[in-house]
Amino acid sequence: MLQLETPILELMLRATFLFVLFMILFRILPRRTAGEMAPMDFVFLLLITEAASHSLGEFSSLADGTVQILTFMGLNYLTNRLSYHFPFMQKLLEHSPLPVVEDGRMLRRNMSRETLTEDELMGGLRREGIDDVAKARKVCLEGDGQLSVIRKDD
Repeated sequence: MLQLETPILELMLRATFLFVLFMILFRILPRRTAGEMAPMDFVFLLLITEAASHSLGEFSSLADGTVQILTFMGLNYLTNRLSYHFPFMQKLLEHSPLPVVEDGRMLRRNMSRETLTEDELMGGLRREGIDDVAKARKVCLEGDGQLSVIRKDD
């Protein structure tokens, strides 16, 4: 139960491959796919859960799951540190804000690129107390899928 069933290097390589694969996939997907979490946080949570579920099984070793979880934690820490110290890493790993409204008019090309419908945009504006797009100076779809709004009167 506590002995490794798989070589430690293989476990670490598998974890690294999955981490990188999910980071690439979530970078390609539209911003709103992961909900309110940043893509890196979502990937980390997903992979930790997956590794833990395998280690709880009848035929898997707890040590195997522990090695994978520790690898995910190390990779998550490393990518966070690299993103902090090297701005190009942050741009590589996270979406930058995308304007969807400027000077009261919708930027339909950007909305289409992120599959943001007019109804969804208006819902986000209403949550900010704005009932008309013309009252918004700028609205951006942030990297975590949320809308940030700057009113014309601000």
